[in-house]
Amino acid sequence: MHNTKQSIYLCDMIVENTQTQMRKGILEYCILSIISRGEIYASDIIAELKNANLLVVEGTLYPLLTRLKNNGLLTYNWQESTSGPPRKYYVLSPAGAEVLKRLDTTWEELSYSVTTALKGRTLPNSNQTSEETKKTQS
Repeated sequence: MHNTKQSIYLCDMIVENTQTQMRKGILEYCILSIISRGEIYASDIIAELKNANLLVVEGTLYPLLTRLKNNGLLTYNWQESTSGPPRKYYVLSPAGAEVLKRLDTTWEELSYSVTTALKGRTLPNSNQTSEETKKTQS
């Protein structure tokens, strides 16, 4: 019994670590994409990410925005607010637009590669392939 608990714990740790790494890998891309739509306030970026089921807290977002700014991928400007102090609005720089364009291509390639690699595999605890499962869920 102890061995099973250990195995489950180890599996949980591996899955959690992999999920974290996957999230980190796409978060910067998603933030650049959101900012590319036009100038945006940090709390609106958080709301956009939340709508996409990517829950991010300010303590994660602000250091990322600072790094992107320091790398020349975005700029910001201050705008007066009717409900408090001035607000910092982020804008994609020309370098940020170029990086985003390249990341779009990378995303398309990765998305295709992952989809292709997963095709036809038998899902755990099932006799159905991933395509058959998608058809029954539709």
